[in-house]
Amino acid sequence: MTDMIEVPIEAAGVPRAKAMLERAEWAARAFARYDRESVAEIVQATARAAAAAAKDLAYKAVAETGFGVAEHKVLKNLACSTGLLDHYRGHDYVTPRIDSEAKIVSVPRPAGVVFALTPSTNPVATVYFKTLLCLMTRNAVVISPHPMAKAVCAEAARLMHDAAVAAGAPEGIIQVVEEPSVPLIQALMTDERTKVIVATGGNPVVRSAYRSGNPAIGVGPGNVPVLVDATADLRRAAEHVITSKAFDNSILCTNESVLIVEESVADPLLRAMRGEGGHLLDADQAERIRTTVFPNGSFDTKMVGQSATSIAQQAGIRVPQHTRVLLAPFDLVAPEEVLAHEKLCPVLGVVRVASARRGIDVARAVLRISGAGHSAAIHSTDPQTILDFGAAVNVLRVSVNVGNSLGGSGIETNLAPSMTIGTGYLGRSSVGENLQPKHLLNFTRLAYNSDDTVPFADFAGLSPWAAPAGPVPSYPHASNVSTPQADPAPARSATVSDDGEAQLREDLRRLIIEELTNIIKG
Repeated sequence: MTDMIEVPIEAAGVPRAKAMLERAEWAARAFARYDRESVAEIVQATARAAAAAAKDLAYKAVAETGFGVAEHKVLKNLACSTGLLDHYRGHDYVTPRIDSEAKIVSVPRPAGVVFALTPSTNPVATVYFKTLLCLMTRNAVVISPHPMAKAVCAEAARLMHDAAVAAGAPEGIIQVVEEPSVPLIQALMTDERTKVIVATGGNPVVRSAYRSGNPAIGVGPGNVPVLVDATADLRRAAEHVITSKAFDNSILCTNESVLIVEESVADPLLRAMRGEGGHLLDADQAERIRTTVFPNGSFDTKMVGQSATSIAQQAGIRVPQHTRVLLAPFDLVAPEEVLAHEKLCPVLGVVRVASARRGIDVARAVLRISGAGHSAAIHSTDPQTILDFGAAVNVLRVSVNVGNSLGGSGIETNLAPSMTIGTGYLGRSSVGENLQPKHLLNFTRLAYNSDDTVPFADFAGLSPWAAPAGPVPSYPHASNVSTPQADPAPARSATVSDDGEAQLREDLRRLIIEELTNIIKG
């Protein structure tokens, strides 16, 4: 009798993860040899296809998740497609950079395979954003959407893949997890072929990414304090704060959470805010909002992205139909006060302070509760107060005289437009800026001898990358299995260099050997 050999059984999701990552790695190797013009053509075609679907997918996102305002999601989708294209027009993440004075040539090196986790709150915009950043930097991307938004994210990813391939990108350059599961996501996060994880979502998702063993870029939660001092233009401040807090029903993590207003201008500011659709709650109504939005002291996720009138109705409060934001006064910023915590819904805490200096202290207290490293906002015309506020608050971006929802995310300021807000060391994040293409690149640096007698060569006009000259070979599928993703016929031809073709032939040979080995073992 022979001894029984124990064969380890792979966890559920592992085979699918391996197949996706093998395909993504193949695409990334091919794409890494494209030149600047070819990459720009692919990015442009993909961004335009995304923009064309912006409205349709915005309404589908609201229908699937039940969160937010469709018209506002259209704006975000456009900002993260053609808006992103316009912002980075002329930027070059492909061509080697030459510093003749330092005698250094920096050669851009894509990460390879990027695993992108996307949230339910900004599903399509985040898929657009992360995918285009990956294409700009010649990376492949595997998207893992939140289960609540999986259908609309899958549709967004597929249309972008089709557009990219039609413009000459390798097939499989964009992939999506259509049925997210914990084993599958864990397998994708921990596989060594995943070169970097970009995680946007709640703390558990971000912490899981950092524990994966692979490099990760994650962000922390927001809890934005906004200070309005006595020098502010009150009418504009009221308009900006209400519009920002009401934007997409406060789904963006950059939305204002606590309004801190100097006592001498509090009454006129609140009157102006009522004119913009704010409804000031009395003490009893504020208590009803506490128990409705924070039952048992914890934020009720059913309130995420709901309208102000819906929340008021659930709390048994009658408000005008045009109400956009519920203004809830409270006295003390402390962890026990739930209104001082992050609220992804149009409920804005209101605190009065005796002076701007005291307001800065209160803003710091808000951020001690949560939101360190994220964002804050101020409305003021006094440069000293603005500077003091920026230096004191424990965040890495401060919006000045603009709504923070679109200010902190770079849509209404000149910060980098982003759906991923790095919180830096303050918020236990590896990135302290709005996520940008540069964060998905490394550089090989050719460093010459610093001795002045050693000449530095003339690298002007040289590039190690080549324009594709023919059709990209199709991904090598086994003959007895169906392809994991539909492969559209490209509208224009593209290929890799001779070295790339040799690598593809080697990949095909290896896959055939693996398939035959599995058949023999069976």
